[in-house]
Amino acid sequence: TIQGTIEEALARICGHPLTLHGAGRTDGGVHALGMVAHFETTAGHPLTAFRQGVNSLLPPDIRILRAEEAEPGFHSRFSALAKTYRYDFCTGDLVLPTSRLYLAHLPGPFDPEPVLPCLALLEGSHDFSSFEGAGSRQPGCGRGAVRTIFRARLRGNSPTSFSLWLTGDGFLRHMVRNIAGTLRQVGQGKIGPDEFQQILAARDRRQAGPTAPANGLFLVRVLYRPRELEEELQ
Repeated sequence: TIQGTIEEALARICGHPLTLHGAGRTDGGVHALGMVAHFETTAGHPLTAFRQGVNSLLPPDIRILRAEEAEPGFHSRFSALAKTYRYDFCTGDLVLPTSRLYLAHLPGPFDPEPVLPCLALLEGSHDFSSFEGAGSRQPGCGRGAVRTIFRARLRGNSPTSFSLWLTGDGFLRHMVRNIAGTLRQVGQGKIGPDEFQQILAARDRRQAGPTAPANGLFLVRVLYRPRELEEELQ
């Protein structure tokens, strides 16, 4: 795992075993542009050692972008106010080989106009059981499948390339990918906004569309301060 690989590098730098706590878990094939993780160490190295030093020990597909000393009590997962995910997909006939790992190929007609009212329906606090992957959580624990989406947007990068942006206080397993797969059906005219609303209210995964491929999903950033969240939503 990425966690295990970084832990091994940190252990070599720090001189003792340690546990890395991430802000969340991603499926195989999903990308993270702004994952946050924390650990505790007795080593007194300068912060550059935890960026440059660790990077020198990591494979080229993992990079530490920044290292800083956290305040007491900080937890990369439980201190987070929100996360922003982006799902990139292409509806054209082909995807260039250079983009195949970072752009989901969902070929076929796609009209973004009927998707827009569905995005408005997603915003707010809802039970997202209809978009929850199996094994997402332990039954009866915490807040169940209720999550709050602060903002949902669809951006057209070209006539056949789109990005779905979701910012929320938390996400269930496969939630973004299941939403993307269902919104694709809306864009193809297979279901309408009214049916999408019924799917959301049904709290039944069987009612929603298929899970979109993992390679289009990016964890863009994790937000910890109210001002960061405010700026994200502007």
